[in-house]
Amino acid sequence: MEKIPTLFERDGAFRVVDRPRAECAWVFAGEGAATEKLDGTNVRLTVRAGQLVRVEKRRNPSAAQKKAGIVDGWYADTAEDAAEDRWILAAARGTDVAGWPDGEHPCEALGPRIQGNPLGLDGHLCLPFDREAPVYEGVPRDYPGLRAYLAELESRFAPGALAEGIVFHHPDGRRAKIKRKDFPGSARPGRA
Repeated sequence: MEKIPTLFERDGAFRVVDRPRAECAWVFAGEGAATEKLDGTNVRLTVRAGQLVRVEKRRNPSAAQKKAGIVDGWYADTAEDAAEDRWILAAARGTDVAGWPDGEHPCEALGPRIQGNPLGLDGHLCLPFDREAPVYEGVPRDYPGLRAYLAELESRFAPGALAEGIVFHHPDGRRAKIKRKDFPGSARPGRA
């Protein structure tokens, strides 16, 4: 699984600066659609004949693995008896996959016991990136415009809550992201 690049370069405090990343030039050229970035846990659900048959969670490389050249994350199986997988599995079970095509679907697991529930959801579920991500029209594509836009962007998935950020999707499969908390002086998103 490929890590999605952030639109701008970062400073020593890991905040973005007004210097676009070269690999994200397509965003600044006006290409691609903007979707809501959701604050949850990245998972992958495998569906066969409208049934959930496998639930995996994202794993990122350790510092030692990064030093060895492993930079991209991967998916690992969840386990029914693992306490750390309890809420991921609850989200998977809370998702109706009956109409999904067979295959592997990367998703964001969301809910009351995941990542502090910034969207204020009442139940656990998974939102597939390839099926239901809310699209935003007219999103600014420059540093000051995005900073101001994200400061007040309401989630389309959970009205009344602030969106975590934006992911731009190019028709050829490239993606780029920006989060509210990436900007200097920003606060962690919460209920509006």
